[in-house]
Amino acid sequence: MTALPDLNMAKHTVASIFAVLEEGSKKEYLGEDISQLEHSLQTAQQARDAQADDETVIAALLHDIGQFCDRQAAMDIMAEASDLQDKTESTSTVKVGVKGHEYIGGQYLRKLGFSENVAQLVEAHVVAKRYLTATDRAYYDGLSSASKASLKYQGGPFSEDQVKEFERDPLFRKKVQLRLWDDKAKVVGLDLPGLASYKDTIIGHLLKEPLQQ
Repeated sequence: MTALPDLNMAKHTVASIFAVLEEGSKKEYLGEDISQLEHSLQTAQQARDAQADDETVIAALLHDIGQFCDRQAAMDIMAEASDLQDKTESTSTVKVGVKGHEYIGGQYLRKLGFSENVAQLVEAHVVAKRYLTATDRAYYDGLSSASKASLKYQGGPFSEDQVKEFERDPLFRKKVQLRLWDDKAKVVGLDLPGLASYKDTIIGHLLKEPLQQ
């Protein structure tokens, strides 16, 4: 019989994640006049406003968790990368170039008991950017100089074949939408519900997910 986490375990996981995210309140978001935590909350609020499902809302809130998670945890995840790549490959076989915080975040959340959908949405930063720059010239033109520069190291815009392959991904639309919310989540002085407002949603999600053996 598949084991499920108990309530205390789920509460502990949420408390740990929130502690990590709170650290983000002390860090600015990529040179913007908002913190990493404010950016995460703004991304999640857009998902809520769009009446997205719980997995998408959770992924929106935690999409940058790889920026915050414990340094040793991040190093361990990257050390395991070659082994884990074969086991956790997305439905799409599109390669995403250099593995960065989005990959670390996805693996970190898997280890904590989040669903595969949440992990894949969190991992979609780069693939969605590569897709959008290949299919939407206005999107590319709107990128900052730094983002355009990083695109080169991320593999550049998708080829026509890669675009078609990505569009066959069952999570394709959600991945693209999450990237668009991410891009817009840079508003200074926005007053939004805090992390506590997501507690029950995340606990409910964790209680439904089987524990990794």
